[in-house]
Parts: sequence; structure tokens; C-alpha cells
Amino acid sequence: TEYAEFLHCKGRKFTDFDEVRQEIEVETDRITGVNKGISSIPINLRIYSPHVLSLTLIDLPGITKVPVGDQPPDIEQQIRDMIMQFISRENCLILAVTPANTDLANSDALKLAKEVDPQGLRTIGVITKLDLMDEGTDAREILENKLLPLRRGYIGVVNRSQKDIDGKKDIKAALLAERKFFLSHPAYRHMADRMGTPYLQKVLNQQLTNHIRDTLPAFRSKLQGQLLSIEHEVEVYKNFRPEDPTRKTKALLQMVQQFSVDFEKRIEGSGDQVDTLELSGGAKINRIFHERFPFELVKMEFNEKELRREISYAIKNIHGIRQVLPRLFTPDMAFEAIVKKQIVKLKGPCLKSVDLVMQELINTVKKCTKKLATYPRLCEETERIVAGYIREREEKTKDQVLLLIDIQVSYINTNHEDFIGFANAQQRSSQVNKSAVGNQVIRKGWLTINNIGIMKGGSKEYWFVLTAESLSWYKDDE
Repeated sequence: TEYAEFLHCKGRKFTDFDEVRQEIEVETDRITGVNKGISSIPINLRIYSPHVLSLTLIDLPGITKVPVGDQPPDIEQQIRDMIMQFISRENCLILAVTPANTDLANSDALKLAKEVDPQGLRTIGVITKLDLMDEGTDAREILENKLLPLRRGYIGVVNRSQKDIDGKKDIKAALLAERKFFLSHPAYRHMADRMGTPYLQKVLNQQLTNHIRDTLPAFRSKLQGQLLSIEHEVEVYKNFRPEDPTRKTKALLQMVQQFSVDFEKRIEGSGDQVDTLELSGGAKINRIFHERFPFELVKMEFNEKELRREISYAIKNIHGIRQVLPRLFTPDMAFEAIVKKQIVKLKGPCLKSVDLVMQELINTVKKCTKKLATYPRLCEETERIVAGYIREREEKTKDQVLLLIDIQVSYINTNHEDFIGFANAQQRSSQVNKSAVGNQVIRKGWLTINNIGIMKGGSKEYWFVLTAESLSWYKDDE
């Protein structure tokens, strides 16, 4: 006997297929509304009959380009996502249905199938509306797999027209008409035994059986792997005691260790999640040392006129009542007094760099504790303890930096190889400036220049590079 069952009407058997059609329409309207709405919820229908082969068929909608009725503005993307959800599955075959009276190269079905099945291992082409082609044209090249070849080929079918459906033309008569069309058409006569709905059913059944046979071993091993994994989990949880203190201690240690690993990765630069929006962690600290610190040094106010006046007063004060002789070198004491005063100026930029590094370390700690957010108290305590330790080290670091500057101030070594006397000063100053300072990049990045006269008040972005002795700008960062 032939009958049908719906998943949403459990226990009810439909023997009249007109009622089945009506139920599909009613259920569609119930889920999507009566004005051409859409839904990704499938209607599950199972048909039992001695005249059909065992197949599971998912009927997907065609791509709608322009929304009508109650359809949303992004209808095309929604339908595309819905189709992809089904055809991406490796264990299904794809029936790419294309009307014969349209250009095959523009087929949405073939395009989508190629995206998920580039090798064509799961795609079967179906050409419909062969009887509606213009006179003098045919789809022979397509059906012979010559125009756009598919590994599994194409099968042509002739379905009932809307007029036939309205006129209650039954399926048997439709299949006979289809058979007659292929046998009588000069372009398809030689391949009539490989065309039509019965042949398509047979091919699908055969290919699906083969496909299941091919995918079954991998499917079986995957299931076995999952089963073993679940059994292992069951064993673990069988003796699970949530209040066991050792379990809590172990979990706590694991979270603390994870925090430690995350913090180290963010500083070392080998993290799992790479930030593409801004510099952070070790990269930002690197920038503070190599770009921000030199920038702060260059930014220090240096008034040459004032320095010359200080040198003059220092020399005169050291000579006291004695007359200053301009022909002699600058006295050592005057030189030391001026140099020490300049070295002390380094304290500001050095301490500022320590503050910037410390702030970035605190930010890194906050980012790493986000993974502990499930346990607010643990998160808070971890952040407090680590941040407190960093602040302790900050004080010691500042003391070391100030000590280092005091060491430099306490003894000026004029025998050092980097120190040049008056005799070679002029000769070497230009070379040293160019090699040691000129190539040092202090800052680089994009800047927008507004209201330029030659640009008629417009604005433009340039890539700027600031070095210790020059400022350059380019069209792009290459």
C-alpha cells in the first residue's frame, strides 16, 4: 500500500496524496506566513510505496535575488546560507538543477555546488524544461557532458507543466509523455535510455548507495572514536565528587598555570590569538624602548644660547679672580659641571619609559585574567597579587635607573674610546652624527595634512618618518 507520514503529524497516515500536497501548503503557511516568507525549518515527509526507490531527498529553494511580499531585504544571503548549511555536508550528493532554456554558465546551482565540491565528486547535473527550448536549439552538448563537464554527468528530465498539474495529469501519464519526448526528439533519441525521471531515480539510488559505502568506513571510525572518548569521560565522571578538595586544588593550579602561560606568550609574542587592531604586550614594550624613549630624548628642551651662557659662567666662576684666557682649553671642572647637568636631564625620559612599560604590563595582566572571569574572586585576587608584585618591581627598577644615572654623573671618564677631545671634535662630529644618530628612526606613521594651499584646501594622508636629524614623508608606507 502507498501512504505518507509527516513528522509534525505523528501517527497520522495520509493515503490521499492531494491531502499531502494540501498539508505541505498549510504547514508552509503556518511556519512562514501567507505572503512568501521563508524559513530554514524543514517539513519532514516520508512516503512508503512499492513504486519508488529508497532515497532521502532535501528540496532546497532556488536563489531569490529580489525580495517580494514579507521576504527580508537580505533574502538572497539568507537562502544562500540555508543552502550551504545542507550541501556542505560530505555525506550527501548534490543535485544541481538548471533549466535548459537558460545559460548553463549562469547557473546558481552549479556555482554553489562548485564552492563546496570543487572536484565534482558529489555533484550530479539535472537539466529541466527541455521541451520549452526555442525551436532549432537543443541541450545535446550539455547532456553529452561536453559544455561544462561534470564527473557524474548530466541527466535530462521533462516535468509536468503548471497546466498539466492544474489539469490533474497523473505521474504515470507524465512519465509516459517524458519517455515519448526523448524517443521522438532527434537530438536526444540516441541517449533516451540515459534520460528521464526513472533513470534519474535509478542513478541516484545507485550512486547514493556507492557514496554511503565509500563514506561508511570513515563514518564508522569517527563514531568509534567519539564512543571511546565518551566512555573515557564517563569513567572520569563516574567517581566524580564535586566537593573533593584535591579536585578544587588541581583546577585552581591549572588556571593559575594557564594565566602564567598566557602572560608569557603575550610578552614573548607567540600567543594563540594575535591582535591585528593595535600593539599590545611585548610588541608595545618594544616600541616604548625603540621609538618612544628616543622620541622623549629628542623632545628634551635644549637651548643652545642658554647652554653657551652657562658654559661661559661656569668657566668664569671656576677661574675666580684670575683672568680667563680664551686661548686655553675649557677647564675640566667647568666641563664636568655642564655635562653632569645635562646627564641629570635623562632622569625624566627614563622614569617616563618605566611608567609606560609598567602600565602595559598591568594591561597585559588584565587581559590574561579575562579567562578567569567565571571565578570573579580568583580573577580579582590574581590581578591584585600580580599587579602588586609588578608595582614593587617598578620601585626597584626606578631606583636602579636613578642609580645608573648617578653612577654616570659621579665620574666623567675622558679616556673612554667614545670620548673625543677638542682636536678631533670638528673632524669627527659630522661622521658620528650621520652614522650614529641620523639613521635612528624616532617615530613613523600616518599623518593627515589639512588645508594645504596647493591642494585647494583639501586634506591628504602621508606616511611620515622622523629621525634624529630629518623628517621625510611618502605617498605610502612602502
